[in-house]
Amino acid sequence: MKKETAIFAGGCFWCMVKPFDEQPGIISVVSGYCGGHVANPTYEQVCTETTGHAESVEITYDADIVSYKQLVELYWQIADPTDAMGQFQDRGDSYRPIIFYANDEQKKIAETSKKELADSGIFDKPIVTQIQKATTFYPAEDYHQDFYKKNPLRFEMEESGGRAEFIKKHRK
Repeated sequence: MKKETAIFAGGCFWCMVKPFDEQPGIISVVSGYCGGHVANPTYEQVCTETTGHAESVEITYDADIVSYKQLVELYWQIADPTDAMGQFQDRGDSYRPIIFYANDEQKKIAETSKKELADSGIFDKPIVTQIQKATTFYPAEDYHQDFYKKNPLRFEMEESGGRAEFIKKHRK
């Protein structure tokens, strides 16, 4: 097994877990915070929009089964890459779309994929997802982990807030 990690931010981390969790080769998906300047932030602190963190997911995967490129391509399907200040019903800096890279190879894959997406013309607005070097990832509190499994009705309400419909509507 070739164990690697990927970190993505794309709105509420509750809605980001399930699509990755269901992919072959995924070992774990952890909800948390990345990109900020405060050590060990709490959910309440991140919600103040003063820590610099974005709600994120850290994906541990078997690179012999699924590639980083495949994960980036899945990311483009579940996050709105045209909205710099939120995702769907989630608004604010902590919900901005970011691909956090761990090394030069991940950076190159993310940048190439972003350019291909922009050149494809699929979206009718510019691709504004940031690509940033990963900072320390801090796991969120236990009650945020596996939210879609623990709270299926609430998850469905959050998900029906527009993620899938929004992307369909805003693609050319």
